[in-house]
Amino acid sequence: MAISTTVTGKARLEARLTIEEKEFFERAAALGGFRSLTEFVIRSAKKRAEEIVNRHELVIASQRDSEVFFNAIHNPEKPNKKLVAAANKFKKLK
Repeated sequence: MAISTTVTGKARLEARLTIEEKEFFERAAALGGFRSLTEFVIRSAKKRAEEIVNRHELVIASQRDSEVFFNAIHNPEKPNKKLVAAANKFKKLK
């Protein structure tokens, strides 16, 4: 698969397919109401790419959140002056 870029900022993607693959994609494009095979391929590839990237970003965010949470549990910061004052005030009210 080759990609070339033009001066206009657009890029061209070239791919080799079997005749059967091309006919199958053309049929799907027609059934799906796409204007062209190119539109079908680009939209389908973009949708799948977004799913993959979103899933990857979710996993990365989840891992980062877990690390932050467990680090806070296992290595808590010392309470600041306001928290100590609030705790002392609460103890006096009891």
